[in-house]
Amino acid sequence: MTPKYSVVIAEDHALLRAGMCALLASEEDLEIVGEAATGEDAVLMACNLNPHVVLMDLNMPGRGGLHAIAGIRRRAPEVKILVITMHKTDEYIQEALRSGASGYILKESGHDELRTAIRTVLQGKVYLSPDVSARVVSNMFTPGGRAAPVATAVESLTSREREVLKLVAEGHGNKQIALHLSLSVKTVEKHRASVMRKLDLRNVAMLAVFAIKNEIVAG
Repeated sequence: MTPKYSVVIAEDHALLRAGMCALLASEEDLEIVGEAATGEDAVLMACNLNPHVVLMDLNMPGRGGLHAIAGIRRRAPEVKILVITMHKTDEYIQEALRSGASGYILKESGHDELRTAIRTVLQGKVYLSPDVSARVVSNMFTPGGRAAPVATAVESLTSREREVLKLVAEGHGNKQIALHLSLSVKTVEKHRASVMRKLDLRNVAMLAVFAIKNEIVAG
């Protein structure tokens, strides 16, 4: 029997929710376990139902999607969050990723991209729509406001840090990386923090995009 991945859809427009439900109903490995029309409901469902993934709109009544993402990350950190929104501005993208979203796609995306995005975040990886990915990359700046030269940034990493970067970008957690590299979890955490500092990246999504663009991992 095909294993089922549970999904909560957080979207305040009933027609859009129904459309996503209809689309995903044909996927044998996905099961809709809840529908939320507010950010507060999305957080409650994530905590009570413990789904594998929440499909999150950003514009919802109440505290909205960004607050819901942060709330789910605090109370149910194992739940993956895939943002599905019309917003493609830097402010929304950066805040969603900073709050803990695992992926970010636009509502103009096709059905195939939605399926791909869901399965990507379920694998523990980051998925960004092409337009979103380009914006994230273009905003990878040093504190001085100038883009860090790619060669210099990569060369600043030790061989061990490059290994950790690759494994993090591929979706592995600290415990998995520690086991794979025969290191302690604390050592992995130190290497990971050093990578983020040297590359001036603030979250795993940006780190993954950096690794793909610089051919450290396959896109």
